[in-house]
Amino acid sequence: MSRTNANLALSRSAAEVCVDERADGVVVTLSGVWKITAAKPDWRPSRLVKKPSALRVAIAPGIGEWDSSLLLFVHELRSWATVADVACNLDALPEEMQTMLAQFSQACLQARPQDRSRNFVAAIGVAAHDVMDKTREIARFIGECVYSGIHLAKNPHKFRLRDCLEEMQQCGAMSLPIVSLIGLLVGLILAYQAAVLMRQFGADIYVADAVGLSMVREMGAMMTAVVLAGRTGAAFAATLGNMRANDEIDALETLGIRPVDFLVMPKIVALGLMMPLLALYANFMGIFGGMLVAQGILDIPPSAYWIETVSAIDLSDVMSGMIKASAFGFLVGLSGCHRGLLAERSAAGVGRAATSAVVMALVLIILSDAFFAIAFNLLGI
Repeated sequence: MSRTNANLALSRSAAEVCVDERADGVVVTLSGVWKITAAKPDWRPSRLVKKPSALRVAIAPGIGEWDSSLLLFVHELRSWATVADVACNLDALPEEMQTMLAQFSQACLQARPQDRSRNFVAAIGVAAHDVMDKTREIARFIGECVYSGIHLAKNPHKFRLRDCLEEMQQCGAMSLPIVSLIGLLVGLILAYQAAVLMRQFGADIYVADAVGLSMVREMGAMMTAVVLAGRTGAAFAATLGNMRANDEIDALETLGIRPVDFLVMPKIVALGLMMPLLALYANFMGIFGGMLVAQGILDIPPSAYWIETVSAIDLSDVMSGMIKASAFGFLVGLSGCHRGLLAERSAAGVGRAATSAVVMALVLIILSDAFFAIAFNLLGI
């Protein structure tokens, strides 16, 4: 029988580890004072003469104070024995130490990182399930809005007209500066791009046709919707999300008032009515911007530019843009109110709701614009 003493203590009261290699296994005896702030004894299994058949941990009589450093050392011994396929016997430890060691081992097991990675098929399935859930939520909210619209049409005195007028002012009159700027710049850009192409064929006058048709049929409604999605849609989501965080929506439901009737419908109606007017104004600003470019670099008189624009645009072009603008307005209002009502009850949740409302509105605008393009082409409009 050989005996090895691994003692790194600087004093007689420091932690000590005594290892006895016997024929029936190894006995590890712990003594001294074990503190987490002190140095831990260095005992390595590689120092053993041969691999033991069993490992037994014991506590020396009169052991000093000890804390979690002792539990950690015993846990490491048991972990080594498990990996090395060596039987570990802890029966010699005090009962309270065995209880704490079991709790310590359970905590280490729970803290162990788990493999949360998904394969490609699982990721697709989770994404598809998430899309289905969100689609179901949107469909349910649209159904509630349709039901609320029918109910308010039958009972017009219950519609909050004052709130609707205030929202019309906020999303209409207050949006004129930014819509003016965006419409003017879009008209300038379209005119410059069209001028590069038309000059190659000596058809400078047709810049008016390109700018007018682009603004009236597509860009006026589209750019106005994008601006209001970032301005008004996010504001709707933030307002309703803040009311949800403050339990104001729950208070309305407790009083028997449907939030869709009281809060959502005035906003959607106001935005649906103001969007065509704003798009018509953006069309005018875009045509005016194209006129500035035509006069500045193409030497086309404003009167000639206006006559060519009027001859290129007919009522069907204007109505197609107005139909798109109305649909975009309802979609922006729908997105903002939907995400606001589903916001988390926190400041961070309100911010995420506003962000998701803008993203949702932009996606719906692009999808609906593609649908209108196909439908108008099939109808010959």
